[in-house]
Amino acid sequence: GEEPSGAAAADPTTRDPAKVPAGVYELDPRHASLVIKIPHMGGFSRYTMRLNKLSGQFTYDPANWQATKVAITVDPKSIDTEDNAFNRTVAGYFEPDKYPVIQFTSTALTAGPDGKGQLAGDLNFHGVTKPVTLDVEFNGVGPGLMGAGTRLGFSGAGRIKRSEFGITAARPFAGDVVDLIFEVEFV
Repeated sequence: GEEPSGAAAADPTTRDPAKVPAGVYELDPRHASLVIKIPHMGGFSRYTMRLNKLSGQFTYDPANWQATKVAITVDPKSIDTEDNAFNRTVAGYFEPDKYPVIQFTSTALTAGPDGKGQLAGDLNFHGVTKPVTLDVEFNGVGPGLMGAGTRLGFSGAGRIKRSEFGITAARPFAGDVVDLIFEVEFV
């Protein structure tokens, strides 16, 4: 579809969780990214790649927003390093034929008045499930493109140790601490 002219047409209208309409919200895969940063050679730089195939949903009730349960699934084969041969190498570290999905299921949501909060949950990655807490920011709610539906936006970040999930390949070239940065929209 055509993007509406004028940025104001798609600006969020509020960041108040109590004003978000109740309903089932689906992740918009065209507006979702998960970026991974991992230290290279002890910290010369943080090697950056992204996972491109995400899906997920949650059911929302503004009267009880703390009870929101979010489920996100990531396809480990969708790794994008901008180098096709290296994509296959990195995806191989994840053993995607044996572990075809990376799954995050939330267990608790806390938020402050500024739209920032924390989403705690269980991350199932490479056959191992561990608790992870993500820092999240609610960017707002507003009408979807051309006024269709309701759109919510979130940004966030978290950190894991890949060794805790049994992924130890590429040491000592790549570090253990992995930063996760995500931008997602739900409709």
